[in-house]
Amino acid sequence: MHRTGPKENPGHDNNNQRVYPQPIEEGVNQNKEPMEDIVLKIFNNISSLKAAYIQLQEAHTPYDPEKIQAADTLVIKELMKLSELKHSYREQKPKLAASLPQDSRLIAEIQEQQSLLKTYEVMVKKFQFQIQNRETEILQLQKQIQDSQQRKAKFEKKLKQRGLLSVDPEDGSEDFFSIELTPSLFASAVETAYKSIHDFSKPLINMMKAAGWDLDAAARAIDPSVVYARRAHKKYAFEVHICQRMFLRFQEANFGTDTGDLDMSGEGFFRQFLAIRSMDPLDVLTQNPDSVFGRFCRNKYLSVVHSKMESSFFGNVDQRNHLMSGSHPRTPFYQAFLKLAKSIWLLHRLACSFDPNAKIFQVRGGTEYSEIYMKSIVKNVVLNDGAQRAKVGVMVMPGFMVGGSVIQSQVYLTDVMYAE
Repeated sequence: MHRTGPKENPGHDNNNQRVYPQPIEEGVNQNKEPMEDIVLKIFNNISSLKAAYIQLQEAHTPYDPEKIQAADTLVIKELMKLSELKHSYREQKPKLAASLPQDSRLIAEIQEQQSLLKTYEVMVKKFQFQIQNRETEILQLQKQIQDSQQRKAKFEKKLKQRGLLSVDPEDGSEDFFSIELTPSLFASAVETAYKSIHDFSKPLINMMKAAGWDLDAAARAIDPSVVYARRAHKKYAFEVHICQRMFLRFQEANFGTDTGDLDMSGEGFFRQFLAIRSMDPLDVLTQNPDSVFGRFCRNKYLSVVHSKMESSFFGNVDQRNHLMSGSHPRTPFYQAFLKLAKSIWLLHRLACSFDPNAKIFQVRGGTEYSEIYMKSIVKNVVLNDGAQRAKVGVMVMPGFMVGGSVIQSQVYLTDVMYAE
């Protein structure tokens, strides 16, 4: 009989050993990271994100752009890590399903952390917007600083030219609040004095016009020998009148005024200059109406503004009587005069501060024009045909000599033509 061999049993191998098949789970990637590790990394990452967020908040108080930038970079780095971990988690758990109680708690905590993450993302965007605004503000402030530095440089240059900025020889530092006694400082004071004469002549002429004065006749009365090339030039006659009265006795140390107990040394005069140079003259007189400066202002006003002139301007001489009684009126006209008086007073204080004192000099009418000692008050002068040299018609502003320097007098010339 033919015998058949034993039947093959799938549960046995060739060595009669039993083999049990191992179940294979679908969709499992043996290279994937365990879920527990991913969750642990997520929690660690969120802790790092919290720390970075706190660092970002602290960098805003006080505001520190460099620390903010560093904290912002760190927050973004942690967010990117968290985003990668979130994708890894979703690949392994596409749908959150809780099969066990511990899974439910884990899912709830993950959802809470995701909600917190969204809040952090919103806050980070807010901070990034604030950073951009602050950077714009910084750029604007840097531009303002640059503009201020340029203005400061120009201001320093002007101060140096006028002797109002001193430099410490030891460390080279500059002092804006000290004033060095130099010829350039005196020249600046001369310029200010002439400007104040010119400025006061304007309201004086306007009030004469309003009072019905004959300005041509008034100009002739001041100096009948001067022939003005143009009618508009007759304004210089009134500047001459003011200048002659204001500079009378300028060469005297007391300037024609009782000095009382004033220090008459060079240092004393300079201290007097510094005392009122930045003050409003009316404030000075309010503090002490009968001071040396107060008596100077009173005397010069009574000399420049004649009683008939004042009466025609105001219909009375109340202002004059007010002054003569020892007070100083607060009228706009008198306050305009005080600016003039202060500039001449300061110029005299400076002139007496030098050793030797600055000297004033005057030029007579008919004198030949000299470019060393004189300057034409009207520009674009052309000699008349046949004339060798121009001549002085009248001196408008005196000249000065200080420290070997000459500050030219200002004169109105005759025998010349004035180009347009």
